[in-house]
Amino acid sequence: MLRSKGVTGKDADAALGKAEITVNKNMVPFDDQPPMISSGIRVGTPAITTRGLKEQEVKTIVDLMDRVITNSENEAVIAEVKKEVHELMSGRPLFAY
Repeated sequence: MLRSKGVTGKDADAALGKAEITVNKNMVPFDDQPPMISSGIRVGTPAITTRGLKEQEVKTIVDLMDRVITNSENEAVIAEVKKEVHELMSGRPLFAY
């Protein structure tokens, strides 16, 4: 839930997308926001594990996500996180054929 961060699911989804972290806005129980706005996000863990990431990398991803969400309007922070995402994912192709 993002209420404590003062960010909607829609805004978090958009900011994280700019940093190339893919999530989906998602409603939470007793959500007071309409479905197209929402108060939460959903993270696709199969996409994380398929690329070979483990617990330590997931902790890093959570930290990156938090930096973006708490700075959702700061383009410089988002750009820096995007760079870190690229470094983290280098050598981990989306599809390994």
